[in-house]
Amino acid sequence: MSARSPILITRKIPGRGVEMLRREFGDVDINPHDRPFTPEELAAEVIGRRGVLCLLSDRIDGHILAAAADCQVFANYAVGYDNIDVPKATRRGVLVANTPGVLTDATADTAWALLMAVARRIIEGDTLVRSGRWTGWKPAELLGADIAGQTLGLVGAGRIGSAVAKRSRGWGMNVLYCEEVRNHQLEAECGATRVEFDVLIRQSDFISIHVPLTEKTRGMFGREQFQAMKESAILVNTSRGLVVDELALVEALRTGEIAGAGLDTYANEPRLAPGLAELDNVVLLPHIGSATIRTRGRMSELAAGAIITALRGGVPQNAVNPEAVEHRGK
Repeated sequence: MSARSPILITRKIPGRGVEMLRREFGDVDINPHDRPFTPEELAAEVIGRRGVLCLLSDRIDGHILAAAADCQVFANYAVGYDNIDVPKATRRGVLVANTPGVLTDATADTAWALLMAVARRIIEGDTLVRSGRWTGWKPAELLGADIAGQTLGLVGAGRIGSAVAKRSRGWGMNVLYCEEVRNHQLEAECGATRVEFDVLIRQSDFISIHVPLTEKTRGMFGREQFQAMKESAILVNTSRGLVVDELALVEALRTGEIAGAGLDTYANEPRLAPGLAELDNVVLLPHIGSATIRTRGRMSELAAGAIITALRGGVPQNAVNPEAVEHRGK
């Protein structure tokens, strides 16, 4: 990169966000590679920046924050921000922003696409037809699971979990949810019932995960939980890969402990747990939960807007640590 802009975007992004930043700050530096920066590259690139628009694939730890001594804001191009050490950023007076709300519907749609694809064995059917091995209709071929009238369990009932529940009304599903705070609106709109986590995993036919990655949620689905689930159960994860113990999931799918799974996120993206890709009863997506033209565009606008607001001296509405401004100059 030539003369250094005050703004760094760590990966090429769609939408108007880049145009917004250029209009405000002039030229903007964008990662020229079709891959994330390495940690070493990122540490070098953040030097002298006032604002950074980063991705989930960028680990913003103490080392990066120290290199970004002039930075006032990191805007994460995602609703999650577990890739950023927020406490350290706060102590350094650095605001951290995310993109909440705008990807709710797209991610909920993806969760339902996975649920239906696994339940009705869509990928297996497509593969069979394309391979030329399909010989015609058979009464017992690719029998799947019913969706209508079954029990949907939501682990997490925030914006996205609630949107998934609302989509279940057309299938007349019984909705259970596990959440620290009771969701009265979800109960009123969908007849949902709040239950403990162990009850939800035992009673649900479909389980959809919608929690942030925290120390409490890390590995919350492991061998013990898969053993407690119905053998006919299907697990869907569009939240964070590390919420699920992938090795335990592979074993549960391989042995028939659960019937299937649909995943859009993984513990060590883009790497998969050994054996996962060889299983027919799992549908694997390349982290495209928010990948619609409109949604990714709105995400870029929201992230860019956070940088503009912060560098004008304000606190973005989507800042996750607004208290960071109190630490500046200390």
